[in-house]
Amino acid sequence: VQLVESGGGLAQAGSSLRLSCTFSGGTFSSYTMGWFRQAPGQEREFVAAITWNGDDTRYADSVKDRFTISRDYTKDTMYLQMNNLTTSDTATYYCACKIGIVLTPTRTAYPNWGQGTQVTVSS
Repeated sequence: VQLVESGGGLAQAGSSLRLSCTFSGGTFSSYTMGWFRQAPGQEREFVAAITWNGDDTRYADSVKDRFTISRDYTKDTMYLQMNNLTTSDTATYYCACKIGIVLTPTRTAYPNWGQGTQVTVSS
């Protein structure tokens, strides 16, 4: 399985960005997908996840009501719509996936990772 993130960049506080994660090398609909982020000097933390069929989602408290995770089965792509960005959202954002239906925020449950895309939010 290969995952490639895109859509990161520089944004002003209060603005929006949409990240994409393109999946290949497997059956997209078999995988639970997730977004994680890592700020300099910090642990990689859970952001959001979506089940294999898109019926359920889960968010970190810090992004709830601002970020939306979704997936497009026609494009084998997952998205993270990020609204009302704050400087605390500055991090490298990683796409991850795992086989199976369990929706979990546990980083170690995801064996497949992308290379990350940088998001920098300025005040």
